[in-house]
Amino acid sequence: MKLVYNIDQNPPIKKNLLYAFQQLLAIMAATLLVPILVDGTGTYMSQPAALCGAGFGTLFYLFIATRKKSPVFLGSSFAFISPLASAVAFGFLGIFLGALFAGLVYVVIALIIKATGSEWVNKLLPPVVIGPTVALIGLSLCGSAVNNLNNTAAGSYNLIAILVGVIAFIITVYASTKGNKGIRMIPFIIGVLGAYAIALVFTLIGRSTGNEAMQLVNLAAFDNMQLFKVPRFTFLGIFGAYPEATNKISGIADVISLFVLFAPVAFVTLAEHIADHKNLSTIIEHDLITDPGLDKTLIGDGVGSIIGSFFGGCPNTTYGESVGCVAITGNASISTIAIAAVYCIILSFFDPFVCFVNSIPSCIVGGVCIALYGFIAVSGLKMLQPVDLNDNRNLFVVAAILVPGIGGLTLNLGAVTISAIATGLILGIIINVIFNRRKA
Repeated sequence: MKLVYNIDQNPPIKKNLLYAFQQLLAIMAATLLVPILVDGTGTYMSQPAALCGAGFGTLFYLFIATRKKSPVFLGSSFAFISPLASAVAFGFLGIFLGALFAGLVYVVIALIIKATGSEWVNKLLPPVVIGPTVALIGLSLCGSAVNNLNNTAAGSYNLIAILVGVIAFIITVYASTKGNKGIRMIPFIIGVLGAYAIALVFTLIGRSTGNEAMQLVNLAAFDNMQLFKVPRFTFLGIFGAYPEATNKISGIADVISLFVLFAPVAFVTLAEHIADHKNLSTIIEHDLITDPGLDKTLIGDGVGSIIGSFFGGCPNTTYGESVGCVAITGNASISTIAIAAVYCIILSFFDPFVCFVNSIPSCIVGGVCIALYGFIAVSGLKMLQPVDLNDNRNLFVVAAILVPGIGGLTLNLGAVTISAIATGLILGIIINVIFNRRKA
């Protein structure tokens, strides 16, 4: 779609504050979910701290690493959930060291690319490879959207939850396609708040009648709410601010263990980093791989992860949800992403907001994510438009990526697990190089 605001254009400030809040809603659920999945007790991982870390990491990426040329938000990375869960045993310092190792891998790769150039990336990842990979990223998230829509976390099938989630999706689509220009710029806010109001009505009816299936909004999230609360920052834990949570690194063997846990995962997520930036390049019609350059985006991602972990423990990554939000709204303004990052920092101290986000039914998140993840998948398919799919060589490359990726083919190499997306991409590159060689 044609951009309403390009990267260097600033929407009017009042509107921009609203657009930034929409970006915040797009990345919020996943960013806050990672620390819960890693450490449900909240001893070492804190949702507000992760949110704050994502904000600071994104600001570094936007203004220092990429010099206001790449409009994407960095949020908590799901790829590091397993290493983080193991690193919890080493305390706050172990969590931060793991993220430090992962970030440094990105920095080293960035320095290599700076020395060798990035043209080889375009040769290695032509549209026939990167297109289905981007589509695969969106398709691989479909299960997450449907699980949220089904309200799987509640433990039982709930038709009312599915209904409310579908309503959230329909409201979002209506706002994006039928609303006036102002409404089309904030479809996710309209979708989330509209469906939340409906879910709240169901919840109140359910509480008065004793019907648990209708109680979708988690009102318990507001229990013990304070106006302002300082998050449990990782750096405070490192320096012993929380006596009940100690640091447990005893020697070099523990440090090596953390390196083995985190560094290989950074190599795996490299593929998704490139795919996200290729996708975003198509949306904004500007090649981010060459300008600001893959080396700059990698440094932004790597150092952004280190910064994010310093505050909230979670290494960060570029968020497809953010890219999808840019694609749907046509707003690629750097200022919008930056304000969203500032929101993250400020609101991490504002307990009512964190409570409100935790009260949003997962089915609403799932309904909105149908649109977000769908746009990511369609963006990848659009990259295939110039590819001749009547040529069997191209068909087999696409098949090599989509089938293992959608089928969930992971490779377990000792302590390292290569994700299905990375497995599909690697196989696609191999098939393309062997059977589909062409001059650049």
